[in-house]
Amino acid sequence: MYTIDDVSSPSADSIETALELIEPVFANTPQFRDTALCRALGRDIVLKLETLNPVRSFKGRGASLFMRAVAPGQRVVTASAGNFGLAIAYAGKQRGVDVTVFCAETANPTKVTRIRDLGAEVVVGGGDFDTAKEAAREYASRDARHRFVEDGDDQRITEGAGTIAVELAEEAPDVIVVPVGNGALATGIGCWTRARRPECRVIGVSAVGAPAMANAWRTGIPAPADRADTIADGVAVRVPVPSIIPLFRGYVDDVLLVEDEIIWEALSLVRDTVGLILEPSAVIGIAAIMQHRIPGARLATIATGSNFSEQLLRQITGAGDATKRRLR
Repeated sequence: MYTIDDVSSPSADSIETALELIEPVFANTPQFRDTALCRALGRDIVLKLETLNPVRSFKGRGASLFMRAVAPGQRVVTASAGNFGLAIAYAGKQRGVDVTVFCAETANPTKVTRIRDLGAEVVVGGGDFDTAKEAAREYASRDARHRFVEDGDDQRITEGAGTIAVELAEEAPDVIVVPVGNGALATGIGCWTRARRPECRVIGVSAVGAPAMANAWRTGIPAPADRADTIADGVAVRVPVPSIIPLFRGYVDDVLLVEDEIIWEALSLVRDTVGLILEPSAVIGIAAIMQHRIPGARLATIATGSNFSEQLLRQITGAGDATKRRLR
């Protein structure tokens, strides 16, 4: 099992440097207090939008930084539930790097189409994200020119994601509530915050149907979960990345679990207050604030992406109580 001494850790300095290196289109995203959202939740909430960029998610930050280190002639190979693959495909196109993305059969078809539109080769197969990741790893091992990158297992990805904390510091939140997929976002934010604003707590959020990262945070053991079954496909991790767990545990103060039903209610709430349609994993921080009593005078959370499926769009734009039904 990895310990924190076994892995390369980002630092506050490296995250601040990353903010200078990532493409400007991904930096300095909007962050604000929406009066209607605050009133509905009965809390002072800062919402940071990571959706107004070419890949509609925060993943562009880490992908932009990672792609700077790819050597000429290398092909980048990865696996993705959608947003990371989009970000890597976009960054590869910008820098003239070939990209292959493996996606599970259950991946959001809208995201898969957009990855192809960015010029990446897409291989679809396997019952879930972690099965697709094993296929990607095996494919990458066949050719020395292939460079496999795993979301959560590359320091640059974590540093890029951590730049969000630098920007959020302007709002001086007491707590930052962070969606947790493979843990790079929460770890990067936690790393910078622990060093520069130690009075601020960082709380991760996973779905009840995908508890692997929450279990790993509690036990220190990156054990696979029996399933990853949630409407929030962006956090549907069944097998944790072992190398990030010590950092994730060291920099994150707590991890909460939320029900899919509350995630769905959070989607409707953000639609009705802020006027945004987001993907389910993007509102998981809002869902945690709805489901749990989180101490703190001012909370911040991140709308991590808006690559929603056509099915979700039809349901969330429906009329009246019909919009309250669950996705499945």
